[in-house]
Formats: sequence, C-alpha cells, structure tokens
Amino acid sequence: MGRAVRNFDWSRTPLGPIEGWSTSLLTAVRILLGQKHAACMFWGPELTMLYNDAYAPALGKKECRALGQPFRRIWADVWNDVQPLVNQALSGKGTYNEEMRLVMTRNGFDEETFWTFSHSPLFDDDGSIAGLINITVDVTEVVQARRNQQIMQQELLHRIKNILSVTSTVVSASLRNADSIQEARDTVGARIMALARAQGLFTGLGDSAFITDVVSRSLGAHLDGSDRIRLDGPPLRLSSQQAVGLSLALYELATNAAKYGALSVPEGAVDLTWSVAGDDFALDWVETGGAPVHPPAREGFGSKLVNMIVPAYFEGEGEAVFDPAGLHYRLRGRLSA
Repeated sequence: MGRAVRNFDWSRTPLGPIEGWSTSLLTAVRILLGQKHAACMFWGPELTMLYNDAYAPALGKKECRALGQPFRRIWADVWNDVQPLVNQALSGKGTYNEEMRLVMTRNGFDEETFWTFSHSPLFDDDGSIAGLINITVDVTEVVQARRNQQIMQQELLHRIKNILSVTSTVVSASLRNADSIQEARDTVGARIMALARAQGLFTGLGDSAFITDVVSRSLGAHLDGSDRIRLDGPPLRLSSQQAVGLSLALYELATNAAKYGALSVPEGAVDLTWSVAGDDFALDWVETGGAPVHPPAREGFGSKLVNMIVPAYFEGEGEAVFDPAGLHYRLRGRLSA
C-alpha cells in the first residue's frame, strides 16, 4: 500500500498532489501504513479513503477501486449505519463498537458481517479536525460460531425434552397396561432400549435419518439374512421426530410378530414396504405364514402406540387389521419438511 499511495494520482482528488500534503496528513498516512492492525483513514471535505495492507481483505472486490474514493461512495452499502459514528468522530469524540452488524455488498451480494472497531478524529496542522481513522477487527466468524453453538445447545435441550416426554409416556403406559410387576419390568426395559437405539441415530444432532437406518435399528434382531422380513421401498430421509416414532412402531410390530405372529413360527414372514408421492408417505407391514390371528382381548399401549401415537408424528392415520391370514398394519401420512 505504500507503493500504491506513492503511485496514485492524488491530483484527481480533493487532497491534491502528494507533494502539497500537510505535515499532519503525511504523518497520519505514515502511521496508517506502518500499522499491522487492519486500519483505514478518511481525510478532507469528501473524506477521501486511504488504507493499509491489513485492511485490504475487508474491502472484498471493492479493493481494486477503493483508494482515493470518498467514504460515502466506497461504503455506500453501510453508510446509513455508520454515518452517526462518523459524525461523532468528526465532532472530536472517538467511538468504539463491539460486534456491530453490517450487511455489506463488497463481493456483489448481501453479506452479513460483524465488526469491532473504533473511530478517532484526525487533526490538521492548524488543530482543526480534518478526518478520522478507523481501527477494525472482522469478528464475523466469532459471532457466527457462537450463534451456531447456541443453536446446537437449543437443539440439544429440545431433543432432551422430547426424549424425556416420550420416555415418560412409554413408562407410564407400559406400567398401566401390565398384568404383573415382572411383565412391567420386561416391557419397560425393552421399550426404553428400542427408544435408545432410535435416538442413537441422532447422536451428531442431525435433523434427519435414512429410513433404512431406522428399519435396521428397529428390526436388527430379526434381520438375520433369512429374508423373513422382506424390505421394499425407495431411499428417503425422515425427520428426527418421525424417525423415532416409526422406530418405536416397528419395534412394537416386530415384538408382537415374534411372540404371537408370523415371526413366531419358522415358516412365517413379513413384507415391510413403503412409498412416497410428493409429501405423502405410506407404509405397510404385512405378516404371512404365521399362526391364525385374532384381535386382542383389550387394547394395550402397543396398539395405541401404532394406531394413534406414531401416526400423529406423520399427521396421518394408522390401522392394524387382524386378518386371520396375518396382521396387516397400515400407516398413511405426510413427511416433515
């Protein structure tokens, strides 16, 4: 920038040829160019701009035409934001701002940036205020990193609240529908483990999961390569909430099939299919080859889970049809954005 200042034709600016600059202006420019901190200065009636090497990146693509330009012209995109600070410095009072938000178009598009900077008045040889100097730090990455961390903390808190809510529902309903303490212990433990496996899909705080991963986590004990559970459907992602809900439903269906349905006999099988059309989602669990199926004597939590609770995650409906040839569970709803 020292060479650029020496070679620039200042006669085309209000500052005039460099040979006629005042001692105060020359001194200020020398201090500016020797400053390792990002800094720029504005001098004269049009606040003509000079800056040092450390400041050049702050200008973005404007840098090729910034030297010798009026403040109002080169920073027209943020002039309304900084003009009160400029006026304050020109009145003789320095300013200091931390993490000030400025939307710049320095690279041809709107860009949210944050700056910590100070404006200080510059005095001419006669003691009058002739300009100002700006010492600045681009803190955009710091602010964005803190913002992203806050978002992650909020998401984690939200995720924990959801886990506790679902866990509370599973525990209370399982206890309420159990016929014995041992049955309650076994049922609660198994369902919480199913919930834990489902939540394991989101340990990285992701907001979605592939349906094949959900199926694998939910039915892993039964997917032993024997094709007793046949899968068919397109690859798609489910939101975290829908993935957890579906995981619990599939675990419940598989558990019942292993106890009473198609998976309780060697020749039984299950066809698990799903499809999507736009936002509409359809899933079918069809059991064949098992013992004759009869509707349960009473509706337990498992039935409420697959018929009411899980469909609510999909803003849809669920229905378990107890066909004598095998259970057929239908889930119809919509995928979350």
